[in-house]
Amino acid sequence: MSEAIMKKARGEGVEIQLAIWEGEGKPILCIHGLTANSRCWEALAGTLAPKYRVLAMDLRGRGLSEKPPSGYSVARHAKDVLAVIDDLKLEQAVIMGHSLGAIIAMAFGAEYPERVDRLILIDAGGKVSEEQMTKFFAGIKPSLDRLGKVFPSFEAYVEPLKQVPFNQPWSPALEAYFRYEAEEVEGGVRSRIQPGHIQEEILNNTLVDVVQFYPKITRPVLILRATEGLLAEDDYLLPTEAAQRMVREMPNARCVDVEGANHYTIIFKPNEVRDRAIDDFLSEP
Repeated sequence: MSEAIMKKARGEGVEIQLAIWEGEGKPILCIHGLTANSRCWEALAGTLAPKYRVLAMDLRGRGLSEKPPSGYSVARHAKDVLAVIDDLKLEQAVIMGHSLGAIIAMAFGAEYPERVDRLILIDAGGKVSEEQMTKFFAGIKPSLDRLGKVFPSFEAYVEPLKQVPFNQPWSPALEAYFRYEAEEVEGGVRSRIQPGHIQEEILNNTLVDVVQFYPKITRPVLILRATEGLLAEDDYLLPTEAAQRMVREMPNARCVDVEGANHYTIIFKPNEVRDRAIDDFLSEP
């Protein structure tokens, strides 16, 4: 696979960084999760390009995109997606989102169906109980804990992350992903993500009822569900019953269980079930 081309695009009043893996087929715009960045799509881009053109954005406040003091919400991100697609002069794109990115993809699909070829929602988008969300946030605590802290070196920055079960075995892809988000500051390195922006994001997300999007999404939808927990057996973000409701209430949706994958490995690690499901879905007329 060729290296990603890095390009700036115009979001809704902010500059958005894109990673682009060129290809011949239809464009796929990828939207990452809460504390991730565009480089989380490296493994999937390797299976999709050059058959498809893969474009991954750093959400505002993440990676190398602009970081305004406020404005972190699903609705604002959806407007950024629209602005990026307009800037790239794309009439339509496949929209693929993971975690928070899947919620943004649903919001975009509900609001701007004419700009969507189809949607791929990876391990998110279901109506989940407060108890289940508490379990999930306990599972992603290691990812949240790195934010705002200054570490003496990049090696010290990633050392705690290397110990987390869902990051094992550690790989060059994970190394590159975390190196992309690290910035040098006085005293060492830290994540480019500001904790206050994530706190605003989480608060705004509690006000979003994902069920409102379901009947408005008329384009074909593929839901990929991880079957394993992160740090416990049941700290899922997309339990079976939540995925089943999505399939029932979206007019044209299906769900594929990605056995053996958890919320992170479903995008970071090679997976034949995931890749085959996506390719079959995209190949349909």
